[in-house]
Amino acid sequence: MRHVAIMAGGSGKRLWPLSRQGEPKQLLTLIEGRSLLRIAYERIRELVPDANVLVCTGAAYADQVAAQLPELPPENLLGEPEGRDSLNAVAWSAAVIAARDPEAVMAVLTADHIMRPVELFRSRLEAGFEVAEQVEDAFVTFGVVPTMPATGFGYLHKGQPLDDHEHAVEVTQFKEKPSLEVAAEYLASGEYWWNSGMFVWRAATFLATLEQLMPQTVADVTALTDDPSRVAELYPQLVKVSVDYAVMEPVSVGRAPGRVIAVELPIEWYDVGSFQALAEHLPRDEHGNAVTGATVALGASGNLLINTRGEGTVLAVTGVHDHAVVTTPTATMVVPLADSELVKDLVALVAERHGAELG
Repeated sequence: MRHVAIMAGGSGKRLWPLSRQGEPKQLLTLIEGRSLLRIAYERIRELVPDANVLVCTGAAYADQVAAQLPELPPENLLGEPEGRDSLNAVAWSAAVIAARDPEAVMAVLTADHIMRPVELFRSRLEAGFEVAEQVEDAFVTFGVVPTMPATGFGYLHKGQPLDDHEHAVEVTQFKEKPSLEVAAEYLASGEYWWNSGMFVWRAATFLATLEQLMPQTVADVTALTDDPSRVAELYPQLVKVSVDYAVMEPVSVGRAPGRVIAVELPIEWYDVGSFQALAEHLPRDEHGNAVTGATVALGASGNLLINTRGEGTVLAVTGVHDHAVVTTPTATMVVPLADSELVKDLVALVAERHGAELG
């Protein structure tokens, strides 16, 4: 059967103070009254039954995840006691799914992206399932068709088209995040797609290949699946590494068995990882200010204005342009939108001077 594992870990510190300890960005209800996690779930709910949807998230906010996704059985929420990069979240999910369904084909999806149109995403996800069902040793990924020379994404080098699958190609190489000059060359060549970080494969195939590459990891996640009460003991000792580096790249260059295949994903694909990115998805006033909550702007334009302090409060600005101004019950933050990537550094300074609970 088909299964989906949604990766919902991470803290999203670039959206501080909206996201902070215990309140990661994927749980914030900022876009059309829904969280990124809820949006991710709704994208796939028509494709697989709720019983086959897992969410791997931080144990500290597992209760919030459960409240946002009441449709899912409680045993389908996997709580990491600490983040150990993407491989271990994926491997644990694969072990749980394989134990329930030895013939399972599973998709690994993200919880922090906006994708449009949803119908096209669904059709290409179905294509990914079909490839993995028909090609037993397939490691399917999704290549987003690039629209600009982005330096914040990894890239996939396209190879030969796959027989019988119109939108699928072999992947010859994974490329790290490039310089602007190299990214421009990739875009001009037409030979590269953005690496989406989403995958489809047979759970058993993934675990068998991982056992050859990192046998202790497979032993630990299998033990954890057999006895979930050992999570605090076993999880922190897992090697911290990404699934791309640990599995996808070795398979793509023949250091492990399998075929890396990419399905073309020609959609609008947004990583809502900064205030500049978030502003693109919020309603705007007559002066081009993206706003959430009670706000007033006078002689101010092009800003992101967010007030989550609740009833009886207002965020008011004047003479401010192209800034993010965010106020919450615990902090107020102001930063030029063009420099919003610096928020992560600001969080570290806040934690150092005023305590980790505010970071």
